[in-house]
Amino acid sequence: MKESFIRTHVANGVGEVQLDRPEALNALDGSMIRDMHAALLQWRDDAAVTAVLVTSRSDRAFCAGGDIKPARESVLAGDFDTVRESFAAEYRLDALVATYPKPYLAVLDGVTLGGGLGISVHGAVRVVTEKASFAMPETAIGFIPDVGSSHFLPRLRGTAVRCDAVGMYLAVTGARIGAGDALAVGLATHFVPSDRVDDLADRIRAGLWQAALDEFVVPAPASELEQRFADIEAVFGDGTIDDMLGRLTDTDSDIDAEWAARTLAAVRALSPTSVCATVELMRRGAESTLEECLARELGVAVRISAVPDFAEGVRAALVDKDRSPRWSPSQVEEVDPKTVAALFD
Repeated sequence: MKESFIRTHVANGVGEVQLDRPEALNALDGSMIRDMHAALLQWRDDAAVTAVLVTSRSDRAFCAGGDIKPARESVLAGDFDTVRESFAAEYRLDALVATYPKPYLAVLDGVTLGGGLGISVHGAVRVVTEKASFAMPETAIGFIPDVGSSHFLPRLRGTAVRCDAVGMYLAVTGARIGAGDALAVGLATHFVPSDRVDDLADRIRAGLWQAALDEFVVPAPASELEQRFADIEAVFGDGTIDDMLGRLTDTDSDIDAEWAARTLAAVRALSPTSVCATVELMRRGAESTLEECLARELGVAVRISAVPDFAEGVRAALVDKDRSPRWSPSQVEEVDPKTVAALFD
């Protein structure tokens, strides 16, 4: 029998899902998605379960996203039915988390990428520690930010301002942010120091989740990202990707030149087709429901997986790991708008 990478347990009214695939930083494979979905469905309809807790048994990561290598293998075999079903299963799980009728708490004490946000950000409580880091890095592998990100990224909110430009920035660049940043834009809800997080989880397991938050939550660390809000808004607040790149090269603007140069270099290293598709995806998502966003993401995910950049990007990042993808076309300016439009048909 295949080893299960999901551990489940119920006690004191709390159903717990533990991600247990440490050698892969808890990257979600098909069995993990299936097993977690089944557990959440069972607990949803069980009156004895009053809350759900999601944790990791890895000391390095909460979840490094979906395991994308099997999708590449299916693409190379021409089996797009399997590609569609694998993405659809993950998005069904994300939708279940988003509509869960009981308190859903995730403890993020490490790397949280891509699909890891799908099984946490849609929930009610997202506790982070100073070890937490977040990113939607899909444009680096010839893919698009998914798992409902076209809904939650355009709707990021800080303590006083709407951060939709920050959402576009994170989606396009795949920039990694820390715990303070995630709290500043609303990706996380509470901060607990890493050396207290086990005590927090134990208190939640005892059925005292609200008391646990009251006892262990402390003020969030400072956000470096928040110091960049003005620059990010100036570049990513509106317009096309060509407009954004133009602003990053505008030497007469008030944008910090060093940050602009780093950001421009980062975008230029990504899949041009993915970058263009991501801008359009975020624009559409800003006006759509989560259900509409997930449906759109599924269609685009399957179609963009057939574009050569996807197999090439996964090869460079996760198979050969040479970090030298050969994109086609190689520049954003060379991407045919009809190619992008076809991804959304």
